[in-house]
Amino acid sequence: MAKPLMAKATAVWLVDNTTISFKQIADFVGMHELEIQGIADGDVAAGVKGFDPVANNQLTQEEVDKAEKNPLHKLKLKFNPAAAGEEKRRGPRYTPLSKRQDRPASIYWLVKFHPELSDGQVSKLVGTTKPTIQAIRERTHWNIANIQPIDPVALGLCKQSELDAAVQKAAAKKAAEGGVMSDDERRKLVSTEQSLEMDAEPRMPSAIEGLETFTLGGNDKPEAAEEETVVDADSFFNLPAGGDDEDDDEDEDNIDPRF
Repeated sequence: MAKPLMAKATAVWLVDNTTISFKQIADFVGMHELEIQGIADGDVAAGVKGFDPVANNQLTQEEVDKAEKNPLHKLKLKFNPAAAGEEKRRGPRYTPLSKRQDRPASIYWLVKFHPELSDGQVSKLVGTTKPTIQAIRERTHWNIANIQPIDPVALGLCKQSELDAAVQKAAAKKAAEGGVMSDDERRKLVSTEQSLEMDAEPRMPSAIEGLETFTLGGNDKPEAAEEETVVDADSFFNLPAGGDDEDDDEDEDNIDPRF
């Protein structure tokens, strides 16, 4: 159901100038009944100036009179031919000024990691135009050298549920067309809920990759060889086998007593 413009200000005017019940006003402006009661008590919308829906062609006086006489009557918004089709107007999503500089990075991320998405889907997700998407896709954008791909969800340009829905729609369309997807493409088309339920694959650090099958001298049982080899302290430090004390005593006897 369509709602009037400036709903809170309209509710303030109806509370101050009519005897319509709080429930009727709440249903008409799309607010909660307790909020309307708070407006009447002065706790809500303090300082808000009332907006006359009758003078502004949103409500007829006949509707107001019917609602005042019958508490069960629901107010109906006056039909405005000039507003017909306004809710069907489509266009790029509005992006705040503080986040518009992040749009090229998010477009680059979508184009790189989800090439199956159409330009129209990317435009709806991040609120941009198709020429900009095409320029980044073809790497003809004026600042392409400085653009780094960043997830639009992390930038706050779209919700994860919206991205998942677009990816699933693209997957269904490609499957209906009979296209064959690679493993990487299937992995990209998995939704967030499904990816979180998957077990993480064990990965070996790149610094030691290939060492799990490395052996010395072709010995298949290095552990057994270590157990058979007994290393004592003398052989480890290369100490002489013995006789050092006798040599020292002989050297002391040969010393000239004059010294």
